[in-house]
Amino acid sequence: MKKTQAFKIFATCAEAITKGVLIKQVSRSDKEFHFQNWFEKRLESTGILFDKSGRNSYPDFTLVEHTEGYEIKGLAWPGRESNYDCNSQVPTGWHNGRDVFYVFGRYPKPEGGSSEYPVIDLVICHGDFLNADHEYVHKNKNIKGFGSYGDIMIRDRKMYVAPTPFALADGLTGTRTFITPSTWKAPNSLKAVGELSRTEATKLVVGYEFDLKSNRINAKTIPNPSSGNEHCFTAYRIKKDSDTCVAMTQTDQNSVQSDD
Repeated sequence: MKKTQAFKIFATCAEAITKGVLIKQVSRSDKEFHFQNWFEKRLESTGILFDKSGRNSYPDFTLVEHTEGYEIKGLAWPGRESNYDCNSQVPTGWHNGRDVFYVFGRYPKPEGGSSEYPVIDLVICHGDFLNADHEYVHKNKNIKGFGSYGDIMIRDRKMYVAPTPFALADGLTGTRTFITPSTWKAPNSLKAVGELSRTEATKLVVGYEFDLKSNRINAKTIPNPSSGNEHCFTAYRIKKDSDTCVAMTQTDQNSVQSDD
């Protein structure tokens, strides 16, 4: 059984929410990092040593004595919640020798000048729940020679749009839930509230072509050699939290629509 600090970190976050520990917005310009700051305070309270990455680094936090990383995604509610933009880094459960966990926290949109507000619900999930591929390596490339004078560069800076756990599973609203591979054994302080599974798609996108005249983009696919493989996960909560069951949604889990 794999040992992880994620159970302890999740329980600490869940306890803080039930005790009413609020997100504190430092300034009006702080529109992205207030939930990340909230999580950092919870991480500090565990006593676990960690490093905080720079603004353009991945993941946001890495543990010092354990091979784990945490990527933070704050979501204002009501608002966009079915998917989110991954800024040049496709979600994954394994990166640079570390298990990666994603921390999704929803909070109300600030109104009336308020600088403090609660965490409505929380999901910490292993990255494999979002994408089980560990082989893909993100790189930005470019081509030169564009334009009438041939001196314009086109930069291929990829942006990924991935589903959030709130789009993939039911029973997460208003609760604090941890989703981990089913092979990982949880401590007795947590209770299981659902079994989840995701099935690999029949095709893999291995490239794309963009026609600058028609402005059309076309995907290049190959058959997925792991097509049909099932990845199983278990949803947990602290024992005093809700017993609401967590289950996969009935929508097509392989379809992600952009909000553009």
